[in-house]
Amino acid sequence: MPRMSVRDSLTVASGRCNSNEHRGRMAPALSKFTNRRALGSVVTAGALVILILKYRNKRRTQKSRNPWPTNNDIQYIIKEEKTKSPKAQVDAVFLRRILQLLKIGIPGVLTPEFGIVFVVAASLIGRTLCDLYLIRKSTQIETAIVSQNVPLFRKLLLSFFYVGPIVAVLNNVMKYSLSEMKLRLRTNITRYLLDHYLKGFTYYKMCNLDSRISNPDQLLTTDVDKFCDSFVDLYSNVTKPLLDIGIYIFKLTPSVGAQSPMTILAYLALAGIFLNRIRKPIAQMTVKEQRLEGEYRHINSRLITNSEEIAFYHGNNREKLTMLTSFHKLVNHLRQVLEFKTFMGIVDNLVAKYLATVVGFYAISIPFFQKDHSILSGSSSSQRFNSYYTNGRMMVRMAEAIGRLVLAGRELTRLAGFTARVTELKQVLDELNAGKYKRTMLTDSKDVIGYPGGGKIIPRDNLIRFDCVPLVTPNGDVLIRELSFEVKSGVNVLVCGPNGCGKSSMFRILGELWPVWSGTVTKPPRGKLFYIPQRPYMTLGTLRDQVIYPHTRAEMQRRGNISDSDLNKFLDLVQLTHLLDRENISSSEGQGWDAVADWMDVLSGGEKQRIAMARLFYHKPQFAILDECTSAVSMDVEDSMYMYCKKENITLFTVSHRRSLWKHHEYYLQMDGRGSYEFKPIEQDTIEFGS
Repeated sequence: MPRMSVRDSLTVASGRCNSNEHRGRMAPALSKFTNRRALGSVVTAGALVILILKYRNKRRTQKSRNPWPTNNDIQYIIKEEKTKSPKAQVDAVFLRRILQLLKIGIPGVLTPEFGIVFVVAASLIGRTLCDLYLIRKSTQIETAIVSQNVPLFRKLLLSFFYVGPIVAVLNNVMKYSLSEMKLRLRTNITRYLLDHYLKGFTYYKMCNLDSRISNPDQLLTTDVDKFCDSFVDLYSNVTKPLLDIGIYIFKLTPSVGAQSPMTILAYLALAGIFLNRIRKPIAQMTVKEQRLEGEYRHINSRLITNSEEIAFYHGNNREKLTMLTSFHKLVNHLRQVLEFKTFMGIVDNLVAKYLATVVGFYAISIPFFQKDHSILSGSSSSQRFNSYYTNGRMMVRMAEAIGRLVLAGRELTRLAGFTARVTELKQVLDELNAGKYKRTMLTDSKDVIGYPGGGKIIPRDNLIRFDCVPLVTPNGDVLIRELSFEVKSGVNVLVCGPNGCGKSSMFRILGELWPVWSGTVTKPPRGKLFYIPQRPYMTLGTLRDQVIYPHTRAEMQRRGNISDSDLNKFLDLVQLTHLLDRENISSSEGQGWDAVADWMDVLSGGEKQRIAMARLFYHKPQFAILDECTSAVSMDVEDSMYMYCKKENITLFTVSHRRSLWKHHEYYLQMDGRGSYEFKPIEQDTIEFGS
């Protein structure tokens, strides 16, 4: 007996299933089939539960044989025990946060970003309309095939073929628009965050004064990218189903009535509420995952930064243990996330796929089982089949759209996690730019010496004055309760004392890196105070960039009469003119001042310090802080550099233990490390006693 097609079987069923006799014959078989399906579902669910329990018992038994390092082997804390992670869940707070970020990513209606959003929406609408057209044409083509109407079949097939290029263009325009939308969102948000991160000394305050964010590099790069990616995915996964649902309801309501679409929409609401409740942990898991990823990345970067010191101590095994501990924490969390996502995948498939399909079939059956419905009045079985086939396809597409919309909630909870992370960074940047920071204090000295930012900074040329200013670390540790002295231009000061006495703290207050707790600091504006550390920073770029840093070549040319010949003079003063002809720093991009190299590795310690002094001569500030910055320079070169500073009227604050430098200073500031200090002129007997 030949096999019947699906259409034949449906036609036969529609013509014969009206008899009670046929229904009676089919009922036992249908009941038997349904019972088997139910039994199979129960067995599958039971087997799944048993496997999960066995897996958990296996993990418990293997815990004692865990090859990873444990907290008993090594402990490390990276500002995570007392810091609270931002709460991440889909609620009003999440909506407020994401609106703040979207205002940054999409500045206004009359912007290219909003135009991209409009293009995405238009392409989605066009794609849905094409789907409706294809559904109708597919039904007509199959009807022409069954009725053996060759001319109509050819005509319909040709019109079906013409729509193909339009659909292909719409699909790729939509993909391009979504990718461009992500790039524009990431560009605008990254620019905003970098503008605030690199505004003034905010980047320094975040790493040294504030304890809320320990890995801003992770937030500025990976988290922003994942936020934009997640938002664009959510936008496409929500907009397309919503458009499909709206258009299909509009098309279905006149033919099958409002009851069928409303049934599916009611299911959407119930399924969405149910899945949103059980998905809540995903948002917080995402926050923790990104924090652990950043922590693991931070530990790896520490190894690169401190590789020389670690190598001298032969600390590779200890660092390996630290890395494995961090990685173990990350892997354990990722495994928990995987287990939860597997469970959620099962629930999602049941709720958003199979149950949605069942609801879809039930909804499309409603008008066909109502004897007085308009869709059945005066129609033959073939017409009813065509009506079912067309409306059923639209209803199934609508059910699929509802399933995608329900599954989009999974991405929504994940987006809540990324939104919380990026918003936390934005909030901390805003507060740091407003002069507020949060940090765990070692001592509570607020009632005695003030509070961070309670003092004043008065800009004034050619004068540095401390008036009852306490030296307090960011942790609240008081080094000196009241520091008072005054230095005018032309009076060099030698600062001395043991480690930890407050020398660097005073310079950080002078440089406005640390807040003034009380008192008044009078100092020149920022551009007229220069600082040179013991290990000077070498930037990426040419040899010229090393001398004029932080200026660019364009800024150097706008500055006045500064040219490369003047830079040659500065190199000559520090005896580094040989760098212009050295072979190992010439490159294909240029030689001399235009040579590009890895200057941190190419230059020796003494050469870096002399480059820093040439940088000082170029900028010619009113005051300069020299923090052991000539320790690797010979004494004759050191003398010539100090004499040039005297000639150019650059007033110096010098931290050094070299006896030879006392003759270049008029005063000394001695700190004893116990909270006391003295500020006195340098005399001949003091020089002899000094170092």
